[in-house]
Amino acid sequence: MPADHGSSADVALENDYDLFAEAYTAENETSLINAYYTRPAIVDLAGDVAGRRILDAGCGAGPVSEALRDRGAVVAGFDRSAKMVELARQRLGADADLRVADITAPLPYADGAFDDAVAALVLHYLEDWTAPLSELRRVLKPGGRLIVVVNHPVLLKLIHRETDYFTTAKWTDEYDFNGQKAVLTYWHRPLHAMTDAFTAAGFRTAVISEPPPAPEAHDLFPEDMARFPSGAFLSFIFFVLEAA
Repeated sequence: MPADHGSSADVALENDYDLFAEAYTAENETSLINAYYTRPAIVDLAGDVAGRRILDAGCGAGPVSEALRDRGAVVAGFDRSAKMVELARQRLGADADLRVADITAPLPYADGAFDDAVAALVLHYLEDWTAPLSELRRVLKPGGRLIVVVNHPVLLKLIHRETDYFTTAKWTDEYDFNGQKAVLTYWHRPLHAMTDAFTAAGFRTAVISEPPPAPEAHDLFPEDMARFPSGAFLSFIFFVLEAA
């Protein structure tokens, strides 16, 4: 059950959220994958964020930033898509520190500027995680946390069984966002490649999570949830990393 939040890409013509920003945002306000699975899981992993300065990397239209701000965090965010940043400013207000920036380039923040960072549904668009993770480590205080959410590493194998799980490989999928068609491109990598990249960037993996959706999802999406007797499904994998 793949879906997305962030909007960084290694090729300008791929994953151009400016083309479908409003449709994507409308779809995800109430969707199972985003509203009742990804965002609640991030909030749960973040815990008590009151007073903590948090960077939302690939913030999209700002729903994660809003959820964390509602719990007392001081949020800042950036996205490659100017249209997404515009929508985030509408959501969060003109005083929110929101910028157009690319996670593959040096970030416009000082060293150690943040207590925590979130990179939700962003890194799986990238072939090389080295520079993005290095920059996220740089802008975090020592001991700061980075919450990463990416496509689960078994997802591609479930969709395309002939795929070699151990190869870092590019793949695409088609979506209908609130009636608007879109094609998104991802990079699959095995679990050990993810954790090796985290370690090389100076992070310690504190949590690996495969969470269930929010409890209310069962009442709101009975047909979808009926397919999963365990009450959980495979879509994304969630990490909490600690800056060494």
